[in-house]
Amino acid sequence: MENIIIYLKYIILGLIQGITEILPVSSSGHLVIFQTLLNVKEPGLTFEMFTNMASLIAMIILFYKDIWKLIKATWFFLFYKEKRDEFKSDFLYVVKLIIALIPIGIFGFIFRKQMGDIKNLLTVGISLMITGTLLLLIYFTRNISEEHEEVTFKDATFMGITQIGAIFPGVSRSGSTIIGGRINRLSLPSVLKFSFLLYILISIPTSALSLYEVITLSESINWIGYSLSFLVTLAATYFTARLVMKRLKVEHLIYFGIYCVIIGLAVFTIFFI
Repeated sequence: MENIIIYLKYIILGLIQGITEILPVSSSGHLVIFQTLLNVKEPGLTFEMFTNMASLIAMIILFYKDIWKLIKATWFFLFYKEKRDEFKSDFLYVVKLIIALIPIGIFGFIFRKQMGDIKNLLTVGISLMITGTLLLLIYFTRNISEEHEEVTFKDATFMGITQIGAIFPGVSRSGSTIIGGRINRLSLPSVLKFSFLLYILISIPTSALSLYEVITLSESINWIGYSLSFLVTLAATYFTARLVMKRLKVEHLIYFGIYCVIIGLAVFTIFFI
């Protein structure tokens, strides 16, 4: 019976990771909250990174056509001069993804250990309130000017800069890219696609690192629990991402903003109680 309860906790954590990785509400923050509520103790960032690998696989499955198109375009642009004009637009899209990747790559590498040390309810509460406030700001300024569809270098730079905030537990990565893109009036579907493809690039090195850490810590890991979380995360990420790409609108950001502010305030209060 005790083992069943433990495995159920891992399933819940996998579900939370899969859903909140896609929605602008911070997966890292929610994992901290639910690990505390469920009293599940994990070695450092290993569990989060391991389930993140499941989210990565789900996103690759969902966007495999776009990924293959961008890979093919980059190959032909670089090595077939006669086809450069045909593939220039997709190649530049890859360049924009790389530009947006650089800031969080640098800051994430430098401050990874420090962010792990401050991963607690206080930090999560404050970060969620900040995320919620910014989402509400984006919602209330949604009609100020006309939006555009194509990602520009300016859009990519802004999304890369705002994404730095996602290294803090409780700051949503998808939320921060939405904020960065919408500041420049990039359409939400374009922001989401760019954000999810960017997530794939970010997650490849972290997933490789998680495999190394899981192997290193193999003796202290509940493999059945980890496997259950992995499978649930993969499924939850895939179906949530599909739903978000089809249904999410700028008008919906008010609900996520209010949710983040309320949950953040509650967590902040609980920390001191």
